[in-house]
Amino acid sequence: MSKNSDIKATIKSLIENVQLGNKSGTEVAQSVNLFLKESGEAIKLKIEDEVERSVSKMGFVKRGEFEALKQEVAALKKGGASAKKSPAKKSAKKVVKKTAAKKSTAKKTAAKKRTAKKVSK
Repeated sequence: MSKNSDIKATIKSLIENVQLGNKSGTEVAQSVNLFLKESGEAIKLKIEDEVERSVSKMGFVKRGEFEALKQEVAALKKGGASAKKSPAKKSAKKVVKKTAAKKSTAKKTAAKKRTAKKVSK
């Protein structure tokens, strides 16, 4: 709620400045436009961060990591095991391993639930 009261205080201050003649309507409009633009950017960044965190928790792979893995597979198909390993390829392998580990944990949990249901019946 403090942000809401901050916004109200800012608007009230701008209105008082116009009434006192300290600022023109154009200056106030510019201030409001700047405030809205900055607020929009801040909200956009917060949303992007939250989406990235949520997607990461779900175990999805980033497009860049997927593309690196795709290139590595293509290189392996072409030249065999002689392809050089890059840091991007290593991180893509880690993501694949983490995803596989999460899937196997999910399968174990599902199997336990099925067994528990059978026992309880």
